[in-house]
Amino acid sequence: MKAHEMGHGQPSRALVVGAGLAALRGAEAMRDTGFSGTLTIVGAEPYRPYDRPPLSKHVLTGQIAPDATTLPSSFGEDVDWHLGIPAVRLNRADRLVHLADGTALPYDRLLIATGTRARPWPNPHEGRLAGVYTLRGRDDAIALRKALTSGPKRVLVIGGGLIGCEVASACRQLSLPVTLVQPGPAPLARVLGRYIGAIVGAMHEARGVDLRLGGEVEWLEEANGRFMRAHLADGTAIAADIAVMALGAVRNTEWLYGSGLSFDAGGVDCDADGYVLGEDGCPDTAIAAAGDVARFPHPLYGGHRIAVEHWGHAVAQGVHAGRLLAGDKPERNYAALPAFWSGQAGVTLKSVGLTEGADAMTIAQGDPATGRFLALYGREGRCIAAVSVDCGRWLPAYAERIAAAAPFPPEETVIDRGGALAILAPGFS
Repeated sequence: MKAHEMGHGQPSRALVVGAGLAALRGAEAMRDTGFSGTLTIVGAEPYRPYDRPPLSKHVLTGQIAPDATTLPSSFGEDVDWHLGIPAVRLNRADRLVHLADGTALPYDRLLIATGTRARPWPNPHEGRLAGVYTLRGRDDAIALRKALTSGPKRVLVIGGGLIGCEVASACRQLSLPVTLVQPGPAPLARVLGRYIGAIVGAMHEARGVDLRLGGEVEWLEEANGRFMRAHLADGTAIAADIAVMALGAVRNTEWLYGSGLSFDAGGVDCDADGYVLGEDGCPDTAIAAAGDVARFPHPLYGGHRIAVEHWGHAVAQGVHAGRLLAGDKPERNYAALPAFWSGQAGVTLKSVGLTEGADAMTIAQGDPATGRFLALYGREGRCIAAVSVDCGRWLPAYAERIAAAAPFPPEETVIDRGGALAILAPGFS
């Protein structure tokens, strides 16, 4: 029975905890599916939902104003917003969510979309020094943008994941000297592997990024409460005015302690439908989760529970969860193919699927020597992911192969280069 067909027994209070992309699209999907009861959205930040990808790119370079990232929405006055007040506790027995200001909000259906926050520097004192920044939210981007326009002599980026690489790229666009320290063998090695990561790293170096691979920052030196130098494990030091900690993300699950739900630092566990699981393994059909914080079984990956921090995933899973809570259970379980994109080093990276566990790869289109190519990843004889570098036109065709778990390696030759496909080690460690 669909939500708009329900009678007086229809639950009337929907609560969304989180005010990001997944939360917004989930709330909209509830309304679009026919839910007409009260709708409340809680957000830890003081802003209406906004787009995060531009923060580490166009906002840092000044191409987009921070307040221009606000997401479009169909909502009018039919939403009760509680912004700037994080949730601190979930009482499932009484169906209440408690906020930091003492407010207790009731719910009949609950969408958990609390997302992630930036992982802080492990030494709290050093992490609070003037000149030390993280980048996750709008306020972070505003503060870092101001620092970058103050004329720093050098910027230090610690961490070579997506955010770290994008920040380093933005610094070069601003003609700022920048050093990126990456503990691993190549930037983005965890998601792309050493082989493709090294190619991307070379692109950054060609644009002037001082890349320090295999380096580990042990401590930060200060002068009068301001960061001035980073000391590495090999005894070297890097003087800089600004240090950006790009150490990954922490999922916001702590507020669920004592709720009886199944969760840990890796996310909130969901079943194949999208309902959140209790500690007993049974789904709570009044609660769903979506976005970065949701860990769900994906059929393409053997039903292994995964949490995905990608823009398109937040939209698709948010819509799925919203429809589910509105009473319109989709015919199929959520199984959208993970995808992401990143602009850095003068190129556009796009990916579909998950490279985790890949045991082989091949350059299926283009040529790395030209800076335009597509890499296809395989695991146990099946296609599991594809990554394009300024070669996105081929990606939809390979997404179909991945969705169908097509055989790897593909039998055909490289269309735009000719010759048999060379099978390579992706370099995951």
